Amino acid sequence: MLRPDDLEELNREFDSWHPQQILRWAVEEYGQELAVVTSFQPAGIATLHMLHELHTPVTVLTLDTGLLFPETYALIDEVEALFNLNLVRVRPALTVQEQEWEYGAELWKRTPDTCCQLRKVTPLGPALAGFDAWITGLRRDQPGRAKTPIIGWDSKYQKVKLSPCANWTEEMIWMYIDVHELPYNPLHDQGYPSIGCNTLTCTQPVFDNEDSRSGRWINHTNKTECGIHMTLPALDLHGGC
Repeated sequence: MLRPDDLEELNREFDSWHPQQILRWAVEEYGQELAVVTSFQPAGIATLHMLHELHTPVTVLTLDTGLLFPETYALIDEVEALFNLNLVRVRPALTVQEQEWEYGAELWKRTPDTCCQLRKVTPLGPALAGFDAWITGLRRDQPGRAKTPIIGWDSKYQKVKLSPCANWTEEMIWMYIDVHELPYNPLHDQGYPSIGCNTLTCTQPVFDNEDSRSGRWINHTNKTECGIHMTLPALDLHGGC
């Protein structure tokens, strides 16, 4: 296990590295104990392409909530075939219908934290259990993520967590996508900078003067994250309905 001093030193070093160099280091360091977790946003697509260019197969985990946009499912299928991914589609214990039977209809409208916990946060834990480190697409220019380290210790899942594109900007990501002619979700061209579940509460387009995540969790002003990348208050999964 890396010590805090090791992580600080690596962060200083990685800050001047290209993301692909960081990914090469991660593959050499962790091998089969490394996983990518992606929702196939632009940074995730760029990361998968960089790994493909390294010719090193890495397990890719994606959270299939059962509520994704048709465009997202089509993109996942396309990128899986394009890069010959070792893709694991992580699904929650309850189907959408089963969740409705147990918690009531449209839980995401009433208590989105509970819905995210059931459909994203909890399922990811067992999926990551066999790995020592995981890769994310977090960037510091995203709202609320300015202090994202390139490498750190994830206390939620007890793993090393890498964000190789942390110091890249949205413009740099899109430039990479364009230069390499990579596929991306067509919803991005329709005003959706951040794409989650296909409900009016969870994902809406944004206006030009709004931040990139303002279309997420509408009418829930205190919610800005699904909970995977932060620690939320303990939830009573069988109450509040």
